[in-house]
Amino acid sequence: MIQQKADFLKNQFIPLLKQIPAETQPKWGKMTLQQMIEHFADSMRIASGKTVYTDIITPPETLQRMRDFLASEKPFRENTVNPMLPEVPAPVKNPSVEEAIQELSQEVDFFFDVFEKNDLQVTRNPLFGDLNFEQNVQLLHKHALHHLRQFGVENP
Repeated sequence: MIQQKADFLKNQFIPLLKQIPAETQPKWGKMTLQQMIEHFADSMRIASGKTVYTDIITPPETLQRMRDFLASEKPFRENTVNPMLPEVPAPVKNPSVEEAIQELSQEVDFFFDVFEKNDLQVTRNPLFGDLNFEQNVQLLHKHALHHLRQFGVENP
């Protein structure tokens, strides 16, 4: 199952994003398509350890429930609040959606390279705690499906 999710992230996610017209309005949330893609690139940097967090902001009494949700096949709900994100989405960094997708593609490749070099690698997610490869893939896959649904891609 994890291998299928990893294959999805490696081989299907980017092509699906490329099929979404840049002007597509989200079904929920405040981010534009480009903001979402750049937000996902940030998530990849956390998963790969390129962006390092020392603190886990989830209260200790809630962390196991968060990790149980992560391990489940339950999707993120629409309008799930991420306490790491500002109320107003960050301005875009890339000149275009295409360049944001290219940046994301590089971050996806980097993530898999990191874990191919060290399959015992663990990275700290500020919401879910310390995650190994399988847990990061589970989270990234769940996160990817959430944002694809947000922009109208159902059951990829």
